[in-house]
Amino acid sequence: MPYLGSEDTVRELRRHLSNPNVQSDPLRYRSSILKVIRAMSQGVDVAGLFSEMVKACATVDIVQKKLVYVFLCSYATLNPELSLLVINTLRKDCQDPNPMVRSLALRNMVNLRLPSLAEYVEQPLSAGLRDRAACVRRVAVLGWAKLHNLQPASEIDAAVVNELYGLLRDPDPVVMVNCLRALEEILKEEGGMAINKPITHHLLNRLGQLDVWGQCEVLRVLQRYRPQSESELFDILSLLDASLVSPHPPVMAATLSLFLVLCPDLPAVSFAALERVRGPLLAACGSASRETRFTALCHIQVLVELVNDDNVAMLLDELRGYCTDVNADTAQAAISAIGRIGRSYSDQCLQILTGLLGLQQEHITSAVVQTMRDLVWVCPQCSDTVCSALEGCEETLQDSQGRQALLWLLAVHGERVRSAPYTLEGFIDGVRGEASPGVKMELLTTTMRLFVCRPAETQDMLGRLLHHCIEEETDMCVRDQALLYYRLLRCGMEETRRVLGGRRSEPSLGVLIGRPAEPISQWASSFNTLEPLKQGAGETETTGRASPQHVTFDLDSDLSDTLNSGAGGFSFSPAGVQAPPLTLSLSPALSPEEFERLWTQRRAPPAEEGAEELDYVCLEERIRCPAVPHCSPQSLQAAMQLVNIQTLAFTAAHASPWRVYLYTHAQQAARSALILGQLLYAGEDEDEDEAGLSEGPSPRGREEEVKVTLKQRPRDEKALQGFLSILTAVLHTLPFNTH
Repeated sequence: MPYLGSEDTVRELRRHLSNPNVQSDPLRYRSSILKVIRAMSQGVDVAGLFSEMVKACATVDIVQKKLVYVFLCSYATLNPELSLLVINTLRKDCQDPNPMVRSLALRNMVNLRLPSLAEYVEQPLSAGLRDRAACVRRVAVLGWAKLHNLQPASEIDAAVVNELYGLLRDPDPVVMVNCLRALEEILKEEGGMAINKPITHHLLNRLGQLDVWGQCEVLRVLQRYRPQSESELFDILSLLDASLVSPHPPVMAATLSLFLVLCPDLPAVSFAALERVRGPLLAACGSASRETRFTALCHIQVLVELVNDDNVAMLLDELRGYCTDVNADTAQAAISAIGRIGRSYSDQCLQILTGLLGLQQEHITSAVVQTMRDLVWVCPQCSDTVCSALEGCEETLQDSQGRQALLWLLAVHGERVRSAPYTLEGFIDGVRGEASPGVKMELLTTTMRLFVCRPAETQDMLGRLLHHCIEEETDMCVRDQALLYYRLLRCGMEETRRVLGGRRSEPSLGVLIGRPAEPISQWASSFNTLEPLKQGAGETETTGRASPQHVTFDLDSDLSDTLNSGAGGFSFSPAGVQAPPLTLSLSPALSPEEFERLWTQRRAPPAEEGAEELDYVCLEERIRCPAVPHCSPQSLQAAMQLVNIQTLAFTAAHASPWRVYLYTHAQQAARSALILGQLLYAGEDEDEDEAGLSEGPSPRGREEEVKVTLKQRPRDEKALQGFLSILTAVLHTLPFNTH
């Protein structure tokens, strides 16, 4: 909106610009033009001075030309007819002996952005491509891209496109990069510029001459090229080797991206590239630039993808050093990475996280508690260690996210934390000074859950908290939640337990895993799709739910139907036989050490165990499921958690041999049995060895098979077969991940 008094300002400026005495004095004339630009920048509508400013562009003063061109480009769209008067001056300047004047005129001729003037611009742009000055060629190349953007429906002359391809070999590196950008814009509908072997090697050989953003542009474009042979691939990788350890994070990241695109079938090369950028990537987390730090933190998860049995100790040791970095963002990112590694190597990671709590530094304690919250949900066997480590950490926590994570842990595992009521009492005593509504709402939920399991210790503090939140709280969300809990308590303890024992959201993966006790046939087809999210948002549940710790399956009426109609054709229940329901549970939790002891203890054939033969069973089956060895660890773990099967350790996707170790407790007909399992995919080597010994599927078919080994004690073959049916159905829902 123009300022008040703008008409008087414009009238005064017009008087100065039209005064012959001012026009005859170059300094006074330039000063008057500068006043016009200043008024324009302050919001004054000076469009009425367009004709006077058109006259002012006919000068040899470069500073005055720049000022006038700024004005003309700003108001040209409002005065398309008067803009025609500028074209002759601009075309004349395009032939000026001074290259600075030529480039300035060419740039502003395009920046007028008037489609009606396009025919007057093409000839100067074509001449600019062949100009002897590099600064003019730079402007002319980008001018063609701007002209195409101004008239996207019109086609650029093929001769111009060929000339732009030729300028890729221009001695000026900026002209070369501008040609890349222009060709990508002009040929966007055709998939971008053509990338062949000569162009690729030319761009790579000149990579060192470019600035940071020029190198990133070249590396981005080259992702579309596919080498014609393995020798050419390694030649390209050799040329990229120096850029992979570039001191500039954008170049390093772009080079790594190109490495991974070029080497999908060479995991060893990709792994080596990831190893080399690990140090520079973590160093970028301490950059002074916030943008660089954010980008580096988004990529730091590549460290998690590198973890295996051989290097886990080395990676955890390096991450431990970053956990105490002076940069809080770096420290928190390293702690989060340790937590993600902890899903496979929980003991080593928990030892590091517990040690970090002893430092009693606010941002470190907050990050550790949040990481422990996520880890406990995915790995229930870690809960005892986490509960013992929580003692006293509330004194260090100051930020709302950390306090919410601590309260969540107390809500879920408060019965195992000896000091939980005293910790809550401190939170409740300070609730009047609490600024975060999220902490207050989490405090309400935690106190309610702890009241259900420890009523004598929390009854008084719950009453005080509800009174404050209902009578004194100003935040309506907190007040409404307190009213909900108050009314729920009036319905009785049984109803309170039923509501508070409903399904919970997994804080790390962001999916709902506490499903109702419904048969697999009702949800298997929608698994790994958006359908469960739609159902979760719209459903209204009026009946009780199964506890998240126990999932029950009706093997006859539902599971067999699913498996008979699904992929693989596996059938379990014989006709006419009614099998009791099978329940899977993760309680009691099994530590990795205990699993290893039991697994190795039961490797011997049952015949060698004497009296224990009847109390032990080992089952081996092959499941044809091509997606399993290539599934991401996160997807596999989430799928198993959904039906209460706990994965303790697994190798990385695409590794050979590929293994997963898992366990669950199967309960059927008042009997409970521990089931240990291993999924093994040995790749083509095993298939070739067995090709001449088996009369079953061909080696090609066996490439898609996963060997399942199950060990159970006490012996219950029906429960074991039922578990195998459930495991098969879940594995068939996994996505095929090629990344």
